[in-house]
Amino acid sequence: MKIAKVIGTVVATVKDPSIKNLKILMIQPLDEQFKSDGDPLAAIDTVQAGPEDIVYYTMARESTLALPDPMSPVDAAITGIVDEVYLEDKGIVDREKIFA
Repeated sequence: MKIAKVIGTVVATVKDPSIKNLKILMIQPLDEQFKSDGDPLAAIDTVQAGPEDIVYYTMARESTLALPDPMSPVDAAITGIVDEVYLEDKGIVDREKIFA
């Protein structure tokens, strides 16, 4: 499981039938300092996330387990929205730092 920030949406006129009613969001993976970590990617939204939300996501085979059809052609799925981050050495991380 990894964390990311929602940075946009994807509009697809044609989708595989197994994901036709699911929203696709663009997410920017984040590192442990909440800085961008790699390229943005498209992920199926299973939790009704929105713009600027910090989310956690899974990739590869694990991403399909969050979907109604576990055989869906999906490489990444958002599986939760982060409400708070607690780091053992720093305590609760200020949301403004995550959104910076």
